[in-house]
Amino acid sequence: MTDRAVQTDEILFDRIGSAAIIRLNRPKALNSLNLAMVHVMKPALERFAEDPEISCVILTGEGERGLCAGGDIRAIYQLGKAGDPEVTRFWREEFPVNYTIARYPKPYVALMDGIVMGGGVGVASHGKHRIVTERTKLAMPETGIGYAPDVGATWLLPRAPGEVGTWMGLTGEIVGAADAIFAGFADYFVPSEKLGALTQALGALGAGASDAEIAAVIGGFAGPAGESRLEGQRALIDRVFGFDTVEEILAALEKEEGEFAAFTRDVIAKRSPTSLKLTLRLLRAGRKSSSLVECLEREFTVASELLRNPDFYEGVRAAVIDKDRNPRWQPETLAQVTEAELDRYFVGEHAPLFADHRL
Repeated sequence: MTDRAVQTDEILFDRIGSAAIIRLNRPKALNSLNLAMVHVMKPALERFAEDPEISCVILTGEGERGLCAGGDIRAIYQLGKAGDPEVTRFWREEFPVNYTIARYPKPYVALMDGIVMGGGVGVASHGKHRIVTERTKLAMPETGIGYAPDVGATWLLPRAPGEVGTWMGLTGEIVGAADAIFAGFADYFVPSEKLGALTQALGALGAGASDAEIAAVIGGFAGPAGESRLEGQRALIDRVFGFDTVEEILAALEKEEGEFAAFTRDVIAKRSPTSLKLTLRLLRAGRKSSSLVECLEREFTVASELLRNPDFYEGVRAAVIDKDRNPRWQPETLAQVTEAELDRYFVGEHAPLFADHRL
């Protein structure tokens, strides 16, 4: 049965047995989230939580390419370029959805098949039961577009083993299923061909199914994800990424030999210097934070200020608009990005997103 009350063309709400299904339905845009989608998602989640006939919520994406490639940065780019005061409204509505998922009272199952990036991580990895497949490509790629990790990623990344989250946040590189599980962004590996049967099995559990019952069903479909590259490089990552400045991290990388270290150096060299320094500061602050809400508020402050920075527009231009993959960052070097310059990103004049909630 389809929930017609909040039906849109871009996000669909269905039922399979006792399972409520949220289908992100922009396959041509890799199911990227826009304002209309996040606007209806939170009230739908609230209704599902109150419905005694619903045992769990399952998030999935239409098409075969991915669950969600993130927020619709093209729309944010256009609003920001036009000086539209509504440009931050998407984040104002998206971040509370991330918080709702993190504290959801019923089992929340995310089918992280294919591309799961940025905002896709936000609607998946805060959930209770997070499933990856052989096709999963997960990343927080923000440093490559002149932005910084958001959607609560600065709460999740610092809680990955050792400095693995620092590596993920600074490089923005794609990781597969085994790495996603190792880093704490997912829980189970299920082959993509079994997701349909898994969904049917979860829906057949009946109302009132517990987290333990949901986990048992998923476990029956799950298998080994294979070796984690990041786990294999854990000693090097911890040795190099434990510093609190990007310059020290790069200096440590220069002393390391091997393909992984060289690859990491090359990747970081292409990222926005401002974004790299902001991201590291956000990750270190997130490590000390006591709540997801604290991280979301801080991320919103930084994101709002980044709209005043040319790097965001240049990064989106190079990646999405012109697609020349050749951004020209301003400033061009890490040395030109001072601590005093970074301080302004953390001073917000906006109203808080969350008045009383803590997590």
